[in-house]
Amino acid sequence: MENQTQLEKPRILCLHGSRSSGLILKSEIQNRWPETMLEKLDLVFLNGAYLVQGKSGVEELYDPPYYEWFQANVDFSEFTNFEECVAYIEDYMANNGPFDGFLGFSQGAVLTAALPGMQNEN
Repeated sequence: MENQTQLEKPRILCLHGSRSSGLILKSEIQNRWPETMLEKLDLVFLNGAYLVQGKSGVEELYDPPYYEWFQANVDFSEFTNFEECVAYIEDYMANNGPFDGFLGFSQGAVLTAALPGMQNEN
């Protein structure tokens, strides 16, 4: 008989790209990944902390609302609301975790790369 640990699926927090949503990322993954992979993972999709002001590049494909995690200038050298966004994700993880890992697309990938390093810095 398998023990409980072998039965548990890895729980992955999924962070969408800018001007998108958790629902859109979920749809994209479910339509593109093989079912044999999806059935082995517990994917949790979180919406960004901020509603998008203005247009989204996915408007022709998906209905709103659209979210972003933080805002950046054109060349991504300055960020607004980045620390608040990290606090939002940390709060979600504390209240809904534990999680075994992250999956991020575009702006969400920036966060999935930054969060482990920031954890080392408390």
